Amino acid sequence: MNEHERNLEPHGGNIYRFMEEFGIKKDEIIDFSASINPLGVPKSVASEIKDNIKYLCNYPDPDAKHLTQAIARHSGVDPQHILCGNGSTELIYLTVRALKPEKVLIPMPTFSEYEQAFKNMHPEGGIKEKISYFVMWEKNSFEINPEKFIAAMSGNDSSATYKSSLATSVDMAFLCNPNNPTSGLLGKEDVLKIAEAAKNLKCYLVVDEAFIDFVPEESVAKEVRNNPYLIVLRSLTKFYALSGMRIGYGVFPSSVLDTINRHKEPWTVNTIAQLAGIAALNDISYRNQTFKVIRNEKRVLEDGFKLLGITYFQSPVNFYLTKHENAPKILASLRSKGILVRDCSNFMGLDGSYMRVAVKSNRDNMRLLKELAHLCRQ
Repeated sequence: MNEHERNLEPHGGNIYRFMEEFGIKKDEIIDFSASINPLGVPKSVASEIKDNIKYLCNYPDPDAKHLTQAIARHSGVDPQHILCGNGSTELIYLTVRALKPEKVLIPMPTFSEYEQAFKNMHPEGGIKEKISYFVMWEKNSFEINPEKFIAAMSGNDSSATYKSSLATSVDMAFLCNPNNPTSGLLGKEDVLKIAEAAKNLKCYLVVDEAFIDFVPEESVAKEVRNNPYLIVLRSLTKFYALSGMRIGYGVFPSSVLDTINRHKEPWTVNTIAQLAGIAALNDISYRNQTFKVIRNEKRVLEDGFKLLGITYFQSPVNFYLTKHENAPKILASLRSKGILVRDCSNFMGLDGSYMRVAVKSNRDNMRLLKELAHLCRQ
């Protein structure tokens, strides 16, 4: 195992392994590898946690009823369609485990857990013929063409796949929207066009909207009630900086909710997480401040990237996919200074020249640009 492999993580945000390897204290690390709101935990959430610590002796509500109602008010979705989970990642695995798809379509590059959840259903291996990969090309700014994606779902477009071309339609397709790590956003009407085709094919379309809070008008969560094959997964951890709390929810059609519930473990959303989620969703001031800060700091980063000759892809969210020929050297040098940036070379379809950079506070962003200026001039 070489130096690159030792430091390459399947996800960003593993500051604990970094602390062990480099002997750097937690408060000395600047983590651009995890795309978390730079405002940090909302004060309303911190206050709610402090006030309710004494209730940790009680089991949490297994139905997360009050949190579900808060989500319904916030999203405009019928609470009967909502199921809370231990982050949206739990719900990815739960959905696959419960619905047991035989053939799946997965975009690339995208979040790795869709493929891993499917692989977990087939521990004996032999899944090469069961997965089709829809390639998003850099020359097209990693955008998804809805018609080609629909053709790939039906098994009629071999040009849209990377490793395998399925002769028949798939049982389940995944869309990460906005996509991680490319930040590409598929407009609401295009997602609904794909969802309608999925319904006709009797293929479950799982839309992961973990970052949709940054562009809430593009969510398709409200449309689940009209489509028995549309599933939408959401997260409260990115926008509200609650990654360590693990709070997510899924919007499921009525036809699959019983099946999903039968496969779900009890008490996966703890008492404090439920209270924190409610407080966060009710914090309008925090939400408004987030949009302002993200907008301003994205301008800072984009100006810096342009000045330094670092390629970046347009982003509606709180992170950027960037590209530089000396990325491995840049990543290693930044790590030595306690600055973590996401190495994207383990995303299928990307290589070692790609890095994902979160939008952080002005102080942190300026520190990153200063270090990058030094490295890019070498």
